[in-house]
Amino acid sequence: MNILLDTCTFLWIVANAPELTEKARTMFSDSNNQVYLSAVSSWEIAVKHALGKLPLPDTPDIFVQEQRKLHQIDSLPLDEPSTFHLHQLPSIHRDPFDRMLVCQAIEHDMVILTPDPMIRQYPARTLW
Repeated sequence: MNILLDTCTFLWIVANAPELTEKARTMFSDSNNQVYLSAVSSWEIAVKHALGKLPLPDTPDIFVQEQRKLHQIDSLPLDEPSTFHLHQLPSIHRDPFDRMLVCQAIEHDMVILTPDPMIRQYPARTLW
């Protein structure tokens, strides 16, 4: 299964945070699953860090790349076909980062690992 991490899920995984459900931990750890972090999430992390809303132990570029490598998470670039799903999405969620993750999950037939109940209302597969 191809798993796309929500930004908060990525941050909780690298911090081994208690917010992660047992199911989320199992899905992430299952060697049969390919796990991805979107460039959209990297962008969101960089923006929030620059605004002072997300303290990190290093700059976002170093932090994200080191944590992806450490946790064997692949990078998913934002591609044009994914962006074309945006106009088809209902206006459930206002967060542009989350909406684009939904688009990528649809385009690439991925499951989003997310606790966000609003994301779960979209026509993308989710787990938590």
